[in-house]
Amino acid sequence: MTTAAWPETLPVVQVRIGRPTDQLTEVVAFYRDLLGLPELHRFDGHAGYDGVMLGLPGTDHHLEFTTHVDGSPGAAPSKDNLLVLYFAGTGAMYDVMERLGTAGHEPVEPENPYWTDNGGFTFEDPDGWRVVLMPKPVF
Repeated sequence: MTTAAWPETLPVVQVRIGRPTDQLTEVVAFYRDLLGLPELHRFDGHAGYDGVMLGLPGTDHHLEFTTHVDGSPGAAPSKDNLLVLYFAGTGAMYDVMERLGTAGHEPVEPENPYWTDNGGFTFEDPDGWRVVLMPKPVF
């Protein structure tokens, strides 16, 4: 797997994907405790927001989940809005699937059959957002 250099025209040093939820505790438990993403930071009471950042060790790619005291729109916009996690083999992927299954999360049929056709499994988080587990990187 080759790694391309970051474009000089976009000198970004960190990427975070943020998403609101009304189920912060449950969503964080899904991504942290079941999928295994480490908790990097959390904050409380910032302009009415609480939040948790999760990420992969040694990277500058993060997920941020926030909730607001007045409520936050948390419904997933479609079944094809995905977070795809690529593993270095089926063994590690199946370990995560076992944790999900033990917690009551069963695979769901993906909108796009590509994922199943290539050995992947799709799960929904507590808000209905989908996560695809793939056994190996595609490039």
